[in-house]
Amino acid sequence: MTAFFQVEIVYALPHIQILEKLDVSAVCTVEQAIKCSGILDQFPEIDLAKNKLGIFGKFAQPETTLSPCDRVEIYRPLIIDPKDARRIRAKKSLRM
Repeated sequence: MTAFFQVEIVYALPHIQILEKLDVSAVCTVEQAIKCSGILDQFPEIDLAKNKLGIFGKFAQPETTLSPCDRVEIYRPLIIDPKDARRIRAKKSLRM
């Protein structure tokens, strides 16, 4: 008998956040759960070969097997490097 448990799939844009809960089998991977969630149909810009993935804020590979209550996160590409953003803020504060 195959055990099932619930996981969450999350994806966020600046104007909307999506959280899908679904029941998966004990041998389900990150990639399989994302595909089953339907998020790829809602957001065709998500490319599992390019977007980074994580479980509770820690990077994960698409073939990682899920555990009960895992929160799978799909990360968007950075718009600006955080170090560059910090430099820009520092320059602005020096001018003021």
